[in-house]
Amino acid sequence: MRTVLPVLLGVALQACQGNPYYDPAKAHHAPDGFRNPAPHAERQSLLKWRWHRIWQDLPPPPERGYRFEQVAPNAARLRDNRGETTLTWIGHATLLLQVGGVNVLTDPQFSERASPVSWAGPRRRVPPALPVEALPHIDVVLISHNHYDHLDRASVRALAAQPGGPPRFFVPLGLKRWFAGEGIVTVLEQDWWEHADVPGLRIHQVPAQHFSSRTPWDRNAVLWGGFVVEHPSLRFYFAGDTGYSRDFADIRARLGPIDLAALPIGAYEPRWFMRAMHINPAEAVQAMLDLDARVGVAMHWGTFEMTDEPIDEPPKALARALAAAGIAPGRFLVFTQGDTRRLAPLLGGQMAAHGR
Repeated sequence: MRTVLPVLLGVALQACQGNPYYDPAKAHHAPDGFRNPAPHAERQSLLKWRWHRIWQDLPPPPERGYRFEQVAPNAARLRDNRGETTLTWIGHATLLLQVGGVNVLTDPQFSERASPVSWAGPRRRVPPALPVEALPHIDVVLISHNHYDHLDRASVRALAAQPGGPPRFFVPLGLKRWFAGEGIVTVLEQDWWEHADVPGLRIHQVPAQHFSSRTPWDRNAVLWGGFVVEHPSLRFYFAGDTGYSRDFADIRARLGPIDLAALPIGAYEPRWFMRAMHINPAEAVQAMLDLDARVGVAMHWGTFEMTDEPIDEPPKALARALAAAGIAPGRFLVFTQGDTRRLAPLLGGQMAAHGR
């Protein structure tokens, strides 16, 4: 009780303070937090979903069998790389983008569980393709939202303590306070459509249809979103978590066509529960088209088994969706965990030049 009571009091105090960022001119702001401005299904009950699992006699995720291939990245080459533009899938929504000599890491999750505790919650089914200590020096970390499979305390602490100094963390509104509680001060908060520059890159925070929470009492108290990373030769989109909405078309309209779009393809069943917060593979294909993306790359699957679809189903469903849409498989890629791809050949040999 002595340890729980301060946490409860802190949450209650934050709730009483309301939203210090509230701007009534912005549709995604609310006096008590944030919201999705686009119409979507009403919030569904987690207990109802769990009851449906019991009623349908679905086995719990750990009882399903599967095997995944994994390749070991060339850690030395990644550490030494200062010229080539590459993308490495480490697992789940953790991607390493190397562009213009800058190392960018998305939603770092290197822990055994996506959970506030070490003894319960979704367990990692595949180890990280590259351990955090083998990463090159990370310059920029993008945090899309505060769910435990996207914001992991141990991973963030390890990155903040990396040799050579901490990275700069880009986070949605309201998350800077959480980082300060961890003693991390190299943090920049952004609202949707705001941007900031680091040497060689411009980083935009963009809308997503999702929600935030780390406890039962703080739902939507902080913002969530995706990112567009701009370099003179590359425009890279990282979706984080999102349901399908007009946000993808709005991002294309405001920021231009995307070269490479990292889109989630997993954690989408049952649709009556997940539709408002997670796109399925067919919606990921439509999102790629809405973004006018030259190439899509799949993420957010094959690491944690959190929802009802089999863990190896998303790429199969993606292949069916691409075939139904008449799109070549090479337009939307599924990496093996640990894959490093050079982006110049991936994007057709010559990456586009983007003005600002």
